[in-house]
Amino acid sequence: MAKQLNKLPLVMKDLYGDNVLYSSRPSYTYNPWLQPEEHQSNMLSARELLIAQMPVVVHEATVTDKTETLFHAVGFEMPEGYRTYDTREDYERILREAVDNGEKLFFQYAHEESLVPGNQYVVPRDKFLALNNKSILDQWTKGKYLPKRDVVSIDNFESVVKEWTLPFVIKPGDEHPTAGGYGVMICYTEEDVAKAIERVRQAEGTSQMIIEQFVAPEKNYCVQYACTKDGTPQFIGCSHQITEKYGKYRGNIIDHDIPQDVIDAGLEIMRNGVEAGYVGIAGFDLLVDKEGAIYAIDLNFRQNGSSSLLLLDSVLNGGYKKFLAYYSKGDNEAFYNAILEEVKAGYLFPLAYYNGDYKEKNGFPSRFVCIWHGEEHIVNERMKDFERKIL
Repeated sequence: MAKQLNKLPLVMKDLYGDNVLYSSRPSYTYNPWLQPEEHQSNMLSARELLIAQMPVVVHEATVTDKTETLFHAVGFEMPEGYRTYDTREDYERILREAVDNGEKLFFQYAHEESLVPGNQYVVPRDKFLALNNKSILDQWTKGKYLPKRDVVSIDNFESVVKEWTLPFVIKPGDEHPTAGGYGVMICYTEEDVAKAIERVRQAEGTSQMIIEQFVAPEKNYCVQYACTKDGTPQFIGCSHQITEKYGKYRGNIIDHDIPQDVIDAGLEIMRNGVEAGYVGIAGFDLLVDKEGAIYAIDLNFRQNGSSSLLLLDSVLNGGYKKFLAYYSKGDNEAFYNAILEEVKAGYLFPLAYYNGDYKEKNGFPSRFVCIWHGEEHIVNERMKDFERKIL
């Protein structure tokens, strides 16, 4: 029997209410620090579909019969009420129609005001941008939990960065959103610094940059919270973030053994955001160093990649749960069959399938967002076998 979405402990509709449309896709307009190619952006549109239970804008390729088959295999019916687009024109038309109909919008990434006026956001656009602006983290932490950092104008960046001692981190410091480690430049060597300077020179429209102390983490947590319209924040869970040496994001593993002081630090930050007018899910990247000090290196007042991992925890098996994404190397049918096999076996939970065959066979590489779940040693063996098949 299919599980009912309203049986989940929390869904997005509980937070945003009625007459709200959600989009997790970045805007089509230029952003120097977030330029995922179009198929990646389209795949992201459906990442929260199962935890939404509210209208979501999704690409046509994410809601084909293949997605329905995968959802049925884990006991979920295909959600209803989503709105599909194929082209940029379709997508922007849906947003304009929502505005004309008096709906509010919650974006994963802010869109231009010419498309959606700032007062049509669930959280007003200017406040949403401020809450997610890396240069003013101190406003939302009240000056606590921050590594040493300089926020410098783009004109002064090159002279100031040369005064810093390696290693350090460089980040954009304006209202342009980032995600998945894109735009974050960790510098260990002078060669890394030279590459970062060149990258910054190419970033048109950037007004300021952040230079920040590199913290060697013993633990890299993403702690997440939710707040409904009544203004009461709640802790919804935590995951351990997997990143490469240079900061590229590689997934999350759920963590039920998180120190209380880390939960409390995140809750304090969440309350500050709520006092400023935030409603919804937020996730904060908190590092713990070898001395046990807590550092807030990024605040995401929006859904996080692993939000579904936490909200679906109660319907997943075992104690090991890992959020990941994959893409086909060209043979979409073999890719899908390998996925379906693991889903039916009970070790792989589907969140979104972007069907590269939706118009023509192997029209583009399919993509898949998922959660591995079960006992760790079994999952790791099956994961290795699966990745050998598809890679």
